[in-house]
Amino acid sequence: MRKRRPWFMLVLALTSGIVAALLALRYLRERTTPLMASEPRTATIVLSARSLPVGAFVTERDVKVVSWPGEAVPSGYIRSIKDAVGRGIITPVAENEPLLAGKLSTKDAGGGLPIIIRDGMRAVSVRVDEVIGVAGFVLPGTRVDVLLTLDKNQSRSQAITKTLLQNVQTLAAGQSVTRDKEGKPQTVTVITLLVTPDDAELLALASKEGRLQLALRNTLDTMPVYTAGARADKLSPSTASSTPRPQRNRAPARAPRADPTVVEGYRGGERTLTTFQKP
Repeated sequence: MRKRRPWFMLVLALTSGIVAALLALRYLRERTTPLMASEPRTATIVLSARSLPVGAFVTERDVKVVSWPGEAVPSGYIRSIKDAVGRGIITPVAENEPLLAGKLSTKDAGGGLPIIIRDGMRAVSVRVDEVIGVAGFVLPGTRVDVLLTLDKNQSRSQAITKTLLQNVQTLAAGQSVTRDKEGKPQTVTVITLLVTPDDAELLALASKEGRLQLALRNTLDTMPVYTAGARADKLSPSTASSTPRPQRNRAPARAPRADPTVVEGYRGGERTLTTFQKP
């Protein structure tokens, strides 16, 4: 009887363990079955099939549709290809990037330069050459200062050059609204600038009254700088003969004094000297 007791305890322990394992497995199945049965929510979203530059017109070849996790859908996403085709790109879009409503123009706006112009701003074109356009490095997206040179006339005694506008964004170089990826210069005859309505009037008047020159800025340099302008007389160095010297106030000259007269005399063997001063 004593020999059977250890075996009986072993069988009882194994039975209890198996029963506990079965109960635990049943509990886990009941908990995970609803989660496995429910499918994750997804949304249909439109992505760009290639990189799209600013001003591009979206076609069916430029976009594709994918399933996107419903919990991570970006705000303002496009749901179908039909909603994306026929609209212009306002900001650059990379390949496989979601197309958002804020990056596209409206259906009737189309593409090209007009959709790039921000509200309240104007696009004004100026004629340039290799010198005015900084050897072709004034490209779309760069920023420039506009210099104005006025010649001598009846109202101006000498020629003058002054900075007319500062930190102006370039919208287009010729008919191109995108720059070369490698930053190569573009030889064009017209540069289009983004300015306010007031600056547009100044630019139009300046192009008629004088000569314009563009000065290329660093894109990160946006601080305005005050300059007094350059006048023609600064180009000629001053000389000693042409510069009058200041005259000093001199005291009036004094009349020369006459030499005194000395008279020598003797009295009782004593010598005396008497001095007489002439008036």
